Amino acid sequence: MEHLAGPTVGAVATFLGVVRDHDPSVEGEVVALEYSAHPDAPAVLDRIARAAAHRDGVLGVAVSHRIGHLAVGEPALVAVVTSSHRAEAFDACRDLVETVKAELPVWKREVLADGSHVWVGL
Repeated sequence: MEHLAGPTVGAVATFLGVVRDHDPSVEGEVVALEYSAHPDAPAVLDRIARAAAHRDGVLGVAVSHRIGHLAVGEPALVAVVTSSHRAEAFDACRDLVETVKAELPVWKREVLADGSHVWVGL
């Protein structure tokens, strides 16, 4: 957030996607997620962030999606949008997160308490 600060910033909207212990579409307790990504994922994420930064009213954008093994409670996705006013920041942050979820070539394997796993996003 410090890299997005400035005298014209009046609103900072953040989103933190955290690994949870359940998935409504899967039976069993989730104990971890294992994210893998296509080699083009960094370029796709950069394109998405640049597009979000060009929205009217947006002053700054930062977004990151982790890969690898993440335990319940760990952050997987973080997004920050700054603007002069809260409405633009909230709207742009939500759209940024939804675009990342729809377009970023990242897949997750849900590791369940019984030792089994389920792939999501394939």
